Amino acid sequence: MFRTKRSGLVRRLWRSRAPVEGDGETDKGTHGSGGCCMGKTTKVAKSNAGSEAELKALTHSILKKIKEKQLEVLLQAVESKGGARSPCLLLPSKVDTKVGQQSYSLPMLLYKVFRWPDLRHSSELKRLSCCESYGKINPELVCCNPHHMSRLCELESPPPPYSRYPMDYLKPPGELHYSLAMQESGERAHWCVVAYWEEKTRVGRLYSVQEPSLDIFYDLPQGNGFCLGQLCSDNKSQLVQMVRAKIGYGIQLTREPDGVWVYNRSCYPIFIKSATLDNPDSRTLLVHKVFPGFSIKAFDYDKAVCLQRPNDHEFTQQPRTGFTVQISFVKGWGQCYTRQFISSCPCWLEVIFNTR
Repeated sequence: MFRTKRSGLVRRLWRSRAPVEGDGETDKGTHGSGGCCMGKTTKVAKSNAGSEAELKALTHSILKKIKEKQLEVLLQAVESKGGARSPCLLLPSKVDTKVGQQSYSLPMLLYKVFRWPDLRHSSELKRLSCCESYGKINPELVCCNPHHMSRLCELESPPPPYSRYPMDYLKPPGELHYSLAMQESGERAHWCVVAYWEEKTRVGRLYSVQEPSLDIFYDLPQGNGFCLGQLCSDNKSQLVQMVRAKIGYGIQLTREPDGVWVYNRSCYPIFIKSATLDNPDSRTLLVHKVFPGFSIKAFDYDKAVCLQRPNDHEFTQQPRTGFTVQISFVKGWGQCYTRQFISSCPCWLEVIFNTR
């Protein structure tokens, strides 16, 4: 009975492995054309029968050595695609495995099999702050839960012009003023507030964020945070309703020592504009495309000291000051799109930071 259950868990895990290009199962939402973020999944040719059989045999061999409860943890994370809260999967970090001519650590092999078949090096990864191994250097046991990791979004140089905006510089910073949204919230302990918009209409109240991490989602199996699906919207646009339904697991907004990170948990790209994502010497702002499973440092504290939020013409009727990040779900805006301004996007967020 013990063997049967363990073998069944291993078989279910193998069936839930990440699809490789050519399997016919790859989520079209995870790919796209171009982008300021090198988060585009690299095309991986479908493995030949020999290497596929070798990978299957190796994966089965490793999984059968893992405790049954740990297999259940891994299966919960993989089958829910990170939607269900799953604990850390702590395994030895020094165990090396070999597929063909390539050697991988045990964590890397599990990340490749269950998340990113094109993954080449651990430097491409960022551990999520919810993980027990976050911030630890060379621990004996390391978390191998594939959904406690994200891919790092690297910016191209120079990035293609998805959108450009004029940017002004702040002379030696004095007293910073707050946006109307910040004043409206009335909160003092928060580090940011989040506004959800559908085109030019804000939907729901401002959401004040006190905790270091916030999930913003439409539909999440075990969601705890800002649920956009619970907001009352009068927008009957078919495009808005279609994009709203694609938000799914949404994003995770996390305040970390070096800045604020955005992790794309959904199955579709998101688009981000932030003054601290661009070269300090630049007079323009870009909109950056972030693919599913990738993280980007959307707001850098050190860079923010020298910058002032650009005066976007789209907000002339509702002026805001202070530091903000704008995030659009599924649809981009700017020179490469019919939408020139984010206020034309179906579903988007404005994150306003408390700079005190």
